[in-house]
Amino acid sequence: MSDDELAEVEEANSRFYRAFETLDLAEMDAVWVHSERAQCIHPGWPLIVGWAAVRGSWETIFANTTEMRFTIGDTRVGGGPDVAWVTCTENILSQVQGRVSVTSLLATNIFERDAGGWRMIHHHGSHVLGRAEG
Repeated sequence: MSDDELAEVEEANSRFYRAFETLDLAEMDAVWVHSERAQCIHPGWPLIVGWAAVRGSWETIFANTTEMRFTIGDTRVGGGPDVAWVTCTENILSQVQGRVSVTSLLATNIFERDAGGWRMIHHHGSHVLGRAEG
């Protein structure tokens, strides 16, 4: 991938986190591909398949969240001409049902290029259980 293409994928990834932080369902709609290829794994949730189900998961999260702030780190971007991925660490400050929490998650975000740009087809967030030796 060229530097320009990598920057486009990074911007698509940033749009995802802005939509998440602002709890903006319309913006989240704009980030994702709207097909059965859409898949999402929220921490502690089962695999969610298809745009309608994925969108429903965001509706549930947004309806039960007062505040969400991300600091994204350790970002790595790769891919080919029409599919790209981002791995990163999500450092999250959130307030859900009156309870404030701080946590770190590892995330993989996969994007597919269409006529409108890069759209997310897969998001997977996992709790950090420990550091790999090496």
